[in-house]
Amino acid sequence: MSLVKKALFVGLSLCFSATSATASTQDTTKLAIGMSGWTGFAPLTLAQKAGFFKKHGLDVDIKFLPVKDRLLAYASGSLQCVATTIDSFIAWNANNVPVTQIFMLDASHGADGIAVRNDVNDIKELKGKTIAVETAGASPYFLLSYMMHKNGIKMSEIKTNTLSPQAAAQAFNAGQVDVAMSYEPYLSTVRENSTGGKILATTVEYPAIIDFVGCNPTWLKDNPKAAHALVAAYSDALDMIKNNPQEAYTIMGAEVKQSAEQFEKSASFLTWKTKEDSKAYFDKEIIPFMEEATQILLDTKVIRKAPTDLNALFDATYVN
Repeated sequence: MSLVKKALFVGLSLCFSATSATASTQDTTKLAIGMSGWTGFAPLTLAQKAGFFKKHGLDVDIKFLPVKDRLLAYASGSLQCVATTIDSFIAWNANNVPVTQIFMLDASHGADGIAVRNDVNDIKELKGKTIAVETAGASPYFLLSYMMHKNGIKMSEIKTNTLSPQAAAQAFNAGQVDVAMSYEPYLSTVRENSTGGKILATTVEYPAIIDFVGCNPTWLKDNPKAAHALVAAYSDALDMIKNNPQEAYTIMGAEVKQSAEQFEKSASFLTWKTKEDSKAYFDKEIIPFMEEATQILLDTKVIRKAPTDLNALFDATYVN
């Protein structure tokens, strides 16, 4: 039996009894969640692979999609929920695609960053340079905008070369681009390949990448129990990571072709958030951050108008 299969078997056996007892007494709700291979989203994969969604009466189809395709799939009704950054939720709502954030997934503490050649020592030196970064509206583009904003540089004063986070890291390591925005697990390939390049700045200095799960407001109204179940299954995944880290890292790493050790290293640059963390963030922090993010999105013309009511972009009901 392979290591991945063995770990999956162990993870499933840990929750088999509870899964059988719970799922048998619940109606199953189907839903599709759109996300990427970003390390911060991986507990959702774990919840699926280890049977926690099933345990709580959910039949979840996880679709791996770039943020632009995620938006199109969600807007078309193919997805009921999505995992993405707060700035993306602001942009979607501003463009008349209503989505409600219901729980916090993670906050990046070094898992997103900008790679440069060794002769660059300050972000201000990037003025006039070409930067490989995902399309406007995606989290790497927002982080780049946030970094430029904090350093008094307009986005019009730099050039961009549209590449996905994975492609940007690969191009940087190959010497094809001199500046690149990326995130884990791909940013670790830059960390490990120090020849001719380095990480200039990350979300340690610029804490702008915060992820939530958001769902269609109509779906939430029609399926409140399923939304609570989604939070419960995610919490179970966090418990497994805490109590059985090797098995959890093996399962999550396999989805992005990483060993357990590689995945654990990627995960060390972010913090997965508990239900209690969500409560606290909803209570005091989300509105101030959304106000700042909205202004950056307006300045960079990602959106043309701000959402009417930022309070309508989240609902703390499901973590209370």
